[in-house]
Amino acid sequence: MARFALLLVSLLAVAPPAMAQPVALNLDAVTRLLAEAPPDARSARTLGTKRDGNGVVIDGQGLVLTIGYLINEAMSVTVFNAEGKPVPAKVIGTDYETGFGLVRALAPLGRKAVQFGNSATLKGNEPVLAVGHGGRDGAMPTFVVGRRLFAGGWEYLIENAIFTAPPHPNWGGTALLGADGKLYGIGSLQVGNAAGDGQEARLGNMFVPIDLLHPVFADLLAEGRGATQRPWLGLTTMEMAGRLVVTRVIEGGPAEKAGVKAGDIVTSVGGKRFSGMAEFYRTLWSGREAGAQVDLRLTREGEPRTARVASGNRYDYLQKPKTY
Repeated sequence: MARFALLLVSLLAVAPPAMAQPVALNLDAVTRLLAEAPPDARSARTLGTKRDGNGVVIDGQGLVLTIGYLINEAMSVTVFNAEGKPVPAKVIGTDYETGFGLVRALAPLGRKAVQFGNSATLKGNEPVLAVGHGGRDGAMPTFVVGRRLFAGGWEYLIENAIFTAPPHPNWGGTALLGADGKLYGIGSLQVGNAAGDGQEARLGNMFVPIDLLHPVFADLLAEGRGATQRPWLGLTTMEMAGRLVVTRVIEGGPAEKAGVKAGDIVTSVGGKRFSGMAEFYRTLWSGREAGAQVDLRLTREGEPRTARVASGNRYDYLQKPKTY
């Protein structure tokens, strides 16, 4: 609790006893981010057409880092300057492997950029701040309660994700700041098991570690996407009673075209069996790129079958943003 108290002291820009200089947290680097996708956007079914979250200013030219799902297929993006006035922004890129998104404001924001920390140094029980837009009103103290792998049913896998509790109520694109005022992660989700399996359930947030931005940053700026193009099946799955069950097949996606249906149980990929969702993804992606043919062994109503899926590329499936 002593370290937690020091963090609260630093939030008020008062020097903790062990520090020679006060830690002035740059809460103003976090801006509200609004995005709107067209009604025919393929992501509209799950994300809606109007998205409201946060972005973090990371350079002096209006570059804003956010969580990518907020800006998927966006036809307009708005951020806000230091006076609270709306400023249009252009989508720069999205990396589906990490989940990061970048936009650039088209007019000065008057917000100081945040500095990056080294997210690998964050440990369990470390006090941090989850910061949404609104300055102090949008900031809340929280703790790192876990560092572990996160596997999402929408073909998403993050190594060493950051889990915090209690949760921030406006988590999308929220900044995770350490006691040194640096940025350690970007808010992605609210989760019901932040402490992990075998621990007492604690509602919390999952943050994407900022260290994952460095390998994809140059490609996002230059190409609007990460360089890695993994095979995409267009499946949503869930682990149930030790089995990987298809809960949704994306309309028009590769798996639907191959005849995969909701309720199917996936038992092997490319002739290799796996244990759990994370191993399924690792097996699927190992040695394959987008466009590769993937043989899925399935069980449907107790009967085995094989689906030969011509994998796709998520970047080609979703509409390209049409902002400015």
